[in-house]
Amino acid sequence: MSVIAGVVILAGIALASPALAGADPETSPIAKQAHAEPVAPGTPCSATARACVDLESQRAWLIRDGKVARGPVPIASGGNGQETPLGHSFRVYRKNKDHVSGEFNGPDGRPAPMPWAVFFADGGVAFHGGDRARSSAGCVKLDTNEAEAFFNDLAENDKVQVVNAAQEGAARNGGPTR
Repeated sequence: MSVIAGVVILAGIALASPALAGADPETSPIAKQAHAEPVAPGTPCSATARACVDLESQRAWLIRDGKVARGPVPIASGGNGQETPLGHSFRVYRKNKDHVSGEFNGPDGRPAPMPWAVFFADGGVAFHGGDRARSSAGCVKLDTNEAEAFFNDLAENDKVQVVNAAQEGAARNGGPTR
């Protein structure tokens, strides 16, 4: 592949990616498709999602066959500069029961434990057990028993949605998203 073709491909990827292009994630074609689907009752997410995260209320749900199977459960999401990414079509791509962070150390100076990790977004973003009193580096922290339940219930390729409920509700009802 020529250098010019590579640059054109990378530019196309940048323009197509809401995160890279600065687009509102609630107006992307994927979001519009999700907004056309029915909501799983009691959640802000589509019935086709298997896991739902509301960053606004700091809660998460497991969904099966369009109905809540578990939740809402409390979470801790990413902090300033390391926010948990919003999205309507994340997919579980890896699971690791005994994962430890390759980037961050715990208070004891050793790699931070991320038990029951279920990875679903680029950059190593996962559901995992941890201290919810501390914000994460973009992950969705759950109490250990809830992390184990998410680990056991979710399978590779299951859809995960991460939303802000008020924006999601406005987008679904045709109103402004901000």
